[in-house]
Amino acid sequence: MHKDPRTPEELAEELLGRNFAELGGEEQRVLCRIASGTVIGLDADELAATHATRADRLADRVAAVGGSWGFIMAFAVVLLGWMLLNSAILQALGIRPFDGYPYIFLNLMLSMLAAIQAPVIMMSQNRQADKDRITARHDYEVNLRTQLEIIRLHRRFDRFAEYFEARRSAEDGKECQVPSGSQSQADGGHTCG
Repeated sequence: MHKDPRTPEELAEELLGRNFAELGGEEQRVLCRIASGTVIGLDADELAATHATRADRLADRVAAVGGSWGFIMAFAVVLLGWMLLNSAILQALGIRPFDGYPYIFLNLMLSMLAAIQAPVIMMSQNRQADKDRITARHDYEVNLRTQLEIIRLHRRFDRFAEYFEARRSAEDGKECQVPSGSQSQADGGHTCG
């Protein structure tokens, strides 16, 4: 049997039937990793964490808090409290409400909060989209590597099957006909029989 290809160029020819230079960048990276025996790189979360700035982490936290039921309930309590305080409670105490109905100051605060929170949430969504792209690339590499390894193992298994079939034929007294390129290195490339 002939030796397994060791270089990415040999792997490209053997497994894909194409020249290494004709392959895309992702396919070339996968073949290089297969040839060197290395594992796929960092996953999307690890890669994003290594490149995250303080502002990125803050945007993620703001989006996590702003997009939670806890925030919605707490904000509802604050709004109801503001309205109750400025309508009934302060008047009952004889104090003029500081933001009476139609709650113009509250509207200003809500508008400012929305103006600040929306771009921060969008920044977080952009980072999540980047993570999703990294995850998709990683998944593609894993799937491609798996397919290539299965092809390699299948071909290796076929060569072993051919070799053992030839050996069995030789032991049965028949003339051994090992397919070209599949002679065993163990028997020095000699024909059986």
